[in-house]
Amino acid sequence: MKINLTTLGCPKNLVDSEILLGGLRGKGIEMVENPREADTIILNTCGFIQGAKEESIEAILEAVELKRAGRCRNVFVTGCLSQRYQRELAQEIPEVDGFYGNRDMIRILRDLTQRLDLKRELLGDRHLATPKHYAYLKISEGCENPCTFCSIPAIRGNFRSRSIEALVDEAEILASKGVQELILIAQDSTIYGQDLHGKKQLVPLLDGLTQIREFKWIRLLYTYPAHFDDELLEFLSTADKINYVDLPIQHISDRILKLMARKVKRQDIERIVKRLRTDNPKMAIRTTLIVGFPGETEEEYLELSDFLEQVRFERVGLFTYSHEENTPAYHFPNQIPEEVKHLRWAALNDILNQISFERNLGLIGATENVLIDGYDDDLRKSVGRTAWDCPEIDNTVYLDEKLEPGEFYTVKIIGCADYDLSGSLN
Repeated sequence: MKINLTTLGCPKNLVDSEILLGGLRGKGIEMVENPREADTIILNTCGFIQGAKEESIEAILEAVELKRAGRCRNVFVTGCLSQRYQRELAQEIPEVDGFYGNRDMIRILRDLTQRLDLKRELLGDRHLATPKHYAYLKISEGCENPCTFCSIPAIRGNFRSRSIEALVDEAEILASKGVQELILIAQDSTIYGQDLHGKKQLVPLLDGLTQIREFKWIRLLYTYPAHFDDELLEFLSTADKINYVDLPIQHISDRILKLMARKVKRQDIERIVKRLRTDNPKMAIRTTLIVGFPGETEEEYLELSDFLEQVRFERVGLFTYSHEENTPAYHFPNQIPEEVKHLRWAALNDILNQISFERNLGLIGATENVLIDGYDDDLRKSVGRTAWDCPEIDNTVYLDEKLEPGEFYTVKIIGCADYDLSGSLN
């Protein structure tokens, strides 16, 4: 049987797909990249915000068209969209052979392979879908934070940490396979271990991971400002392998943060950012922001704009508020018109573009350690990243030389655009 597995959405979905891939490959099933060559198509969908839902539904309909045309026999759908709208999807798209929630991996594998003796923790059975030199490590599942704009707790369930022992074991397996860059992911990485031990255990976990010799870079994603404590700040101040922290603040106005139920104030965010930068001048802080949240005034939008110009985060993801049903904010008064949301987004995006360009301009002539991800045949350039850049979401370094993927090179920066750099071997 030939199977195509397509993953949409975040790295957490990608890890789920990698575990599913491992289970499928273990049965000798042939995996194909082109859905037109597959007997069975599996779609791992995203259902977080409106744009992601639309992309997932479009992918499902395209797969169904291939089935109608006789190109494939079966279409299966899993992931967050299926978890969130399983009944509605089954009614609207009956051509799909099975809809599964994101907690149904065992059932998917059983249905596809008749393998009945699976364990829930498929350690070692994971097949990386990333280049061999970097990998994601999902340290927990689910979320219990009450953010009023977010549907993730309803989709992913209660917060559930994996054990430190299981995570370090998996990390060592990844290291043995050539992984040099480890990227920690969760819905809230900062509260890791609270459910298992009654207290946070992220620092002991990081301590174990940083001792794995093969890892050169470790990235900490999806931290939660309200749970970012002094113990973690102290550890990061001396952790030379960790120079990248993802700190989604969402907004900076105290009133909007309260409406979002973020359990944090502007002064708390400023303290964390200042401490991270003071303790480690090499630290890159990435954040994400929501503009156009219900009730956001012009003054509060300008407060966010001024804050961004003042703090100048190294990396930023900017989104308009998505009006998601089954979230508290869905029923909030004073919903912002789409036109106003997009105007505010565009103005902030211009500011962020300028900040990024000025940062890049300041790197010209500098020497950076660059990890090569691959070679772009169309551009005829090698493609890499600095320690400040996470795969897929951050900046890229282009070099004329054809270099070995997975290797580090000392590179002199010779040019820049808003979000990309050009370099040459030093």
